[in-house]
Amino acid sequence: MSAAPSHGTSTPPPDGLVQRLREIHLQMVEAVLGGDGLDRVARLAADAAGAPVAIVIPRLGAIAVGVSATSQPAPSDDEQAALRRYVADRAKDRPGPVPPSIVTEVPIASGDDVVGAVILLAGGTPTADAAEYLHLAAVASLTEVAIEEAKEEVEQNLRGSFLEDLRSRPDLEPREIVRRAGRLGCDLSRGAVVLCAELTTDRPRHVVALIGGEYPGALAQHMDDRVYAVLPATGGDDAPEATLERGRRLAERLRRHGTVGLSSFYADPGEFSRAVQEAELVLEVLRQSDAPIAQDIGTGTYRLLFRVLASHPEEVRSFYEDTVAPIVRYDDQYRTDLVGTLESYLEQNCNMNATAAAIYAHRHTVAYRLERVKELTQLDPMLSEDRERLGLGLKAYRIIAPRLPK
Repeated sequence: MSAAPSHGTSTPPPDGLVQRLREIHLQMVEAVLGGDGLDRVARLAADAAGAPVAIVIPRLGAIAVGVSATSQPAPSDDEQAALRRYVADRAKDRPGPVPPSIVTEVPIASGDDVVGAVILLAGGTPTADAAEYLHLAAVASLTEVAIEEAKEEVEQNLRGSFLEDLRSRPDLEPREIVRRAGRLGCDLSRGAVVLCAELTTDRPRHVVALIGGEYPGALAQHMDDRVYAVLPATGGDDAPEATLERGRRLAERLRRHGTVGLSSFYADPGEFSRAVQEAELVLEVLRQSDAPIAQDIGTGTYRLLFRVLASHPEEVRSFYEDTVAPIVRYDDQYRTDLVGTLESYLEQNCNMNATAAAIYAHRHTVAYRLERVKELTQLDPMLSEDRERLGLGLKAYRIIAPRLPK
């Protein structure tokens, strides 16, 4: 007389169960190593367990759901979102409500580090040995995590090596730059803008991920306490303007995480090392500047000066020496404010009374200081051509100030 079935299923004899577990385990490992990923693992687990199975791994941003032939449809998007939140809270050791769809679960853990969960869901008729298949799926999922992290580490090393070469090797061939970037999923054949950020956050990987999410195709990497990113050209005939505009929007988003320097658009891949230098120069100036220059630094004359500084720094330094350097040194020696007075005079459209009001000084004081500017620089703030040279000299001073001897 045969034994009565339990819950409509028969329990395999021990040897049969061991053989079945081996087969399922091998299929799951083959799925992972063969590149089929967690979706295939979840389906194998669901078929073996007789009920829907979800595999959730927050650090990979992954959720895979398998449905057996006899179970109900897969959970809805809202239900999957609830599973994501639940497992993410569990991984961070935060208490949270258990979604009602969960029947049982097995953690995916590496030592004491919980990275996810394999979850048996309501909607089927679980077999008596369903938990065994969940454990097998957890082991296979941990293998998937190891593979993905190894891939990420290799890709990070490749990105880091490429960006470091852009920083330090101006002799790189343009075709080599485009080829290496293309292998990393970044098309630099039409030009790029470079971003350099010095972070105040302790989450650089979050910033790198944010750049990738906001600017698909960008190459971003955390190096030497800074995040570097190469933003490939976007748009059609207006690629320079469109790419710069997208870069500025991204930089604005990132400013909550630190100080951000952005280069101008470089069409020639052979000049990308200059783009990196320019972004670094902008960052250095912004770190030591006040609000007015921070607002204007990404446009107009400042942008032109940064391009020149990245390629011919001696020309910018020479222009500074030929214009406002004497009044900068005079202010340092005598604790005067000729530079500030000249800046205010230019900002007030050369209106003496408005300048006096802006710097809280008498009109005669302004006139006296401007006369001293003329004597020291041999440039007259009252003359249009000299005024233009002084204004450009002040901008040159602002961007090379961090490199001047103290």
